[in-house]
Amino acid sequence: MALTAKQRFELKKFVKELDKYRGRHTELVTVYIPQGYDLNKVINHIKQEQGTAANIKSSATRKNVTDALERMVQHLRLFKETPPHGLAAFSGNVAEREGQSDVKVWSIEPPVPLKTRIYRCDKTFQLDLLRDMLDVKEMYGMVVMDRRDATIAFLKGKTLIPLVSTHSEVPGKTRAGGQSSQRFERLREGAKKDHFKKVADYMKDQFLGQKELKGIMIGGPSVTTNEFVNGDYITTELKKKVIAVKDLSYTGDFGLQELLEKCSDVLSAEEVTAEKEIVQKFLNLLAKNPGMVTYGEAEVAKAIEMGAADIILLSETLDEEKISEFEKKAQTTNVDVRIISTETREGVQLKDLGKIAAILRYEINF
Repeated sequence: MALTAKQRFELKKFVKELDKYRGRHTELVTVYIPQGYDLNKVINHIKQEQGTAANIKSSATRKNVTDALERMVQHLRLFKETPPHGLAAFSGNVAEREGQSDVKVWSIEPPVPLKTRIYRCDKTFQLDLLRDMLDVKEMYGMVVMDRRDATIAFLKGKTLIPLVSTHSEVPGKTRAGGQSSQRFERLREGAKKDHFKKVADYMKDQFLGQKELKGIMIGGPSVTTNEFVNGDYITTELKKKVIAVKDLSYTGDFGLQELLEKCSDVLSAEEVTAEKEIVQKFLNLLAKNPGMVTYGEAEVAKAIEMGAADIILLSETLDEEKISEFEKKAQTTNVDVRIISTETREGVQLKDLGKIAAILRYEINF
């Protein structure tokens, strides 16, 4: 799922809090634990690092690192197992004055599953993975395949999340001894169709009913993908969501990366189109049914407090504090928050209207 306004607000607040700390040496500890990873292995690894840290020459740095690692171990032991989406944990001495000790520890289960394991001591906390998650706006389905293999994944922001892989029983081009050419080709054709049906079934299981799914991208050898997409394998509802079919050289993880690169233009256009559509909806209502919209900081804030706001539109030109303020207001009444760029004419119009607007659940008069 795409991040809710509440998830975005909490994650942004968490990142902002940790981003302000700086270590005097490489003594701030960052640990990322992927979903499904054995927590005890991480704890044992950190305990080993404690032994290594005992060799640090500077007594002050040695104390700060070993204290941070000890607090990290104590904190991780509070968890019975790794949370479903993994865990990001941070510890370090954040005292303002050198020579003082104020070791703190933080952790968060991210809204998007972690796939990367990281252990690092540095002068800053490593927050790039969490920042990437804040860029998540939409979710796309990805399928890379040839006649023998297929991998299905989600793309959330910049994060690729593999879901399932499958392998076909399509025989190679060399037939077994004693088989006629026609019989061998029938076997290959039947196995290929079974493979296509299996891939389509996996797509149905993973993608159907996903409200945030904005589109599906399919990649592989063009002969294979054209036959798959144009045949009667994919359900009508999912076929309507196919936004790109690309010719690829790879399958598996390399294929997913290649498909992502080849679809960069499509994804950019999709994001811009979504922004244009929601702002255009606001502008159309403003012209035809003005009681169903409002704009301006005070007016939108009042609409949120009344529970009347359905979607609020915030120009990216607003300062971060103001965006955070409205995201916090929005989470109290389950309001959808959209950050609108100024790359489109509609985005510029929103900026000119005061940078803040709302589409309402019901008509109100201020």
